[in-house]
Amino acid sequence: MAYQRPADIAQRLARASQRRKADSAFRRVTFSLPRAEARAKAREFFIAFPKAAYMTEVESWRELPDDVIEFTMRRLPTAD
Repeated sequence: MAYQRPADIAQRLARASQRRKADSAFRRVTFSLPRAEARAKAREFFIAFPKAAYMTEVESWRELPDDVIEFTMRRLPTAD
């Protein structure tokens, strides 16, 4: 396999991620908030869109500098 630059790998992964999101029925929202506010926002999201009806979940999260959390919430657009 030929050597791939990190930029090549990043572009390939970004294209794959966009295809996956385009094919998905889920709605996604990404937030970057201080830790305490991130917890409150996630709770608020689960109250507004209950897991049982909307299949709501924290799809991904990561810690950023200064105790900031970046996270993506995923849910179905409507409940049955």
